[in-house]
Amino acid sequence: MVSESLNPSANHSASLSASPSAHPSAPKPGEAAAGASSASAEPGTASPVQPAASPAAGIPDGLRAASFERQRRLRQEPRFPGGPAIDPAGSHHERRIRSFQPRRSRVTPGQEDALLRLWPKWGLDIDGQRVLDLPELFDGLPAVLEIGFGMGEATAQMAADDPGTGILAVDVHTPGQGNLLGLADRNGLTNIRVANGDAIILLREMLKPDSLDGLRVYFPDPWPKKRHHKRRLIQPEFLDLAAQRLKTGAVIHCATDWEPYAEQMLEVLTAHPLFENTQADGGYAPRPAFRPLTRFEGQGLDKGHVVHDLLFARR
Repeated sequence: MVSESLNPSANHSASLSASPSAHPSAPKPGEAAAGASSASAEPGTASPVQPAASPAAGIPDGLRAASFERQRRLRQEPRFPGGPAIDPAGSHHERRIRSFQPRRSRVTPGQEDALLRLWPKWGLDIDGQRVLDLPELFDGLPAVLEIGFGMGEATAQMAADDPGTGILAVDVHTPGQGNLLGLADRNGLTNIRVANGDAIILLREMLKPDSLDGLRVYFPDPWPKKRHHKRRLIQPEFLDLAAQRLKTGAVIHCATDWEPYAEQMLEVLTAHPLFENTQADGGYAPRPAFRPLTRFEGQGLDKGHVVHDLLFARR
């Protein structure tokens, strides 16, 4: 799942947000600041216990900066030789509230083998430092962007059913990346490319205007708590960016089994001036035949969830 995911999506699944530092409250008149020793301590009483020194105390600024830089470089290095980086964009781009949550799980030997063999051929890191040529990347095929693909089964099925369309599949889940590459290899699918990192940076920094023939966001993280709604991917600002990268007539296809999120998606897509609902009644769409039933979707249906599809065309 977008797990907060490329992303989003149950198909798909990577939260860092800068927060202001807390400032200690000023002491009230007649009170000592917390942790400060009191000059009025009675003779013979024990001195107040002083807080332990910070581990960084006494480290020269230059050495501390070098340590931070080393940690930054390590995040940008691949987990496997020649494979996807841990944090490909590093500190090149501003920190912001992210719509995905990285998931840590074990990479199987088969997934690791696929990453080692196939990442240099079919994988790319979203570093924000270059602009992709999608026709070159997909040998002239029209390209759709899929944000969040989970373990990649549905993505592989769509690629097999439509070999004339290239799928640029984005996620941050390393086991899923390896699994999708393995599926593509075993099934002879040459129309899949796997991107590692933040889909927003990909859209904003690495794709040309009017370069996408479609956008798919299946089962993104719903962020159900009200205070987390700002993390949801489908927001007006995201649609502004997506509209710049989609060709006229290209369809953005969203699916979710979380009713309140479906309502929000329908509201913001309907209100956006550059998107038009493909449904004459202005509501949800039936699940199109090209979107396979995913394992995640099946789990939701077993729990009684209702799945909603939304298909809106770029005006």
